[in-house]
Amino acid sequence: MSEKNNRSKPTKTLWIIAISLLAVLLIQQIPIGYYYSQPGDATGLQEIITVEGGSDLEEGEFYLTTILQSRANPFLYLWSFLSPYRVLTPEEMIMTENESDEEYHHRQVESMRQSQDAAKIAAYRAAGASVDIEENGVFVTQFVDGMGAVDVLEAGDLIIGVDEQTILNFTELTEALSEKMEGEEAVLSVIREGEQIQVDVEMQTFPNAGEENGQPEDAVGLGIIYPVNDRTVTFDPEVTIEAGAIGGPSAGLMFSLEIYNQLQEDDITRGLNVAGTGSIDEDGNVGRIGGISQKIVAADQAGIDIFFAPNDEELGELSNYQQAIEAAEDINTDMQVVPISTLEEAIDYLRSVA
Repeated sequence: MSEKNNRSKPTKTLWIIAISLLAVLLIQQIPIGYYYSQPGDATGLQEIITVEGGSDLEEGEFYLTTILQSRANPFLYLWSFLSPYRVLTPEEMIMTENESDEEYHHRQVESMRQSQDAAKIAAYRAAGASVDIEENGVFVTQFVDGMGAVDVLEAGDLIIGVDEQTILNFTELTEALSEKMEGEEAVLSVIREGEQIQVDVEMQTFPNAGEENGQPEDAVGLGIIYPVNDRTVTFDPEVTIEAGAIGGPSAGLMFSLEIYNQLQEDDITRGLNVAGTGSIDEDGNVGRIGGISQKIVAADQAGIDIFFAPNDEELGELSNYQQAIEAAEDINTDMQVVPISTLEEAIDYLRSVA
């Protein structure tokens, strides 16, 4: 009798462990309506970016900083309360209405692609290198539910014309549609899977249009959102960026600095480890990003010497630079946090370092 009981104990223990693991897995799948993020790491850019024939004699290095982000579960929800740098963000502040995980990922990847293009152009212009831009039209990416484009256009369609007028970019598309009224049709020339077709799209009023959404109440349109300009950009010398799974626009500034440095004969790192964050446009203007406090922590943990922070001005909000300073003081870092508004300011600062 006792021998049977002894045999059953390991079996009961295994069942308890299995049920406990299953319970943990099930709890992890419970959606709570938040995204969780925490400091990521600092990634050196010399291995990611290559300018053909460019200089690779960096005594220091440029780094981009990352944030680790995922959908929150009950465990991560509780874990977030143990540090101010573990952040919960409501899903509606990250994803658009009715946006799927796949669509959100696609938007982040596309945002990174545009950021890379802008970073390359800004760096080449700053270095006086050759850039040639050919505009091809406007890519459709997402739709507004219930509006005319939903049943007519497809994600991936390239709009190249409106009413027999050639369209090269989103600005031209907006201008071509600006005089149309609700109920009118726009005849679009579209390239779909390599074939040019024509489709008719009825102009309709945007749902929830109003000042709170930055639109007049009677704003009409096709019903597409997050359109992307399709361009062919040629650089001389050629440049490649292998960013892997990193998404979003916030690495733009650091991409530009690394590209610029490889285009120069001298090394502007001055032997320092330089990180930073900020979106960038083709003219070299640096823009605000999210999660800068977490990036300060990531940079400090990586032993960064200088961190560039966007010195943006938003009404009623701390600038990225002010947020970065608060985080730097909180973690008591020796890292130098530098405010910048343009790529040129960042370059000038590094050249001034003895």
